Amino acid sequence: MVIRVRCHCGKLQGELDTNAVAARAKCYCPDCRAFARYLGNEVEILDGAGGTEVAAALPSGLTFTQGLDQLACMSLSPKGLYRWYAACCRTPIGNTPRDPKVSYVGVVRACLDATPAELDARLGRSSINANTESAYRKIPKTPGGTALALVKIGSKLLGARLKGGYRNNPFFEAGSATPVRQPTVISKEERARLY
Repeated sequence: MVIRVRCHCGKLQGELDTNAVAARAKCYCPDCRAFARYLGNEVEILDGAGGTEVAAALPSGLTFTQGLDQLACMSLSPKGLYRWYAACCRTPIGNTPRDPKVSYVGVVRACLDATPAELDARLGRSSINANTESAYRKIPKTPGGTALALVKIGSKLLGARLKGGYRNNPFFEAGSATPVRQPTVISKEERARLY
């Protein structure tokens, strides 16, 4: 089963295989909020407590079917995550480590073309609240859900590493650690403004 991925204007489109998703989470870290501000789209990306919903998945489960030329990449620091988005309308797509051998993408909810009920039915309910200490208001911690999700994510990462599935990653050139788009690393001054 797949969930359609699309930017807001529809130029960039793709599919996410639901079997590649290990868990859903809401992240309340300052970095995710800074990314939303960078895109100029806080209202649509962040919930009322400043959280970004993501689907933790294997990159091999994400396929772009149209508009790959619109895919862009930025990073909040020289060693930070790669944060991917559609350049055409600044829709967030996902976050990846810099090393493709760590086979992970946090697909941002804003690009998933499905209703909340459809996401719950296909991916299960979100059971993780991460970095709650940075939320705008008190958010319950989810130690049980987080522990279970870490096991699921870890097993998927290990499987991709052992079986070579990490090589199938739409964000990196085949067989290399070179991202398909040159990341824009923002300045310290811009980073401070976004925080």
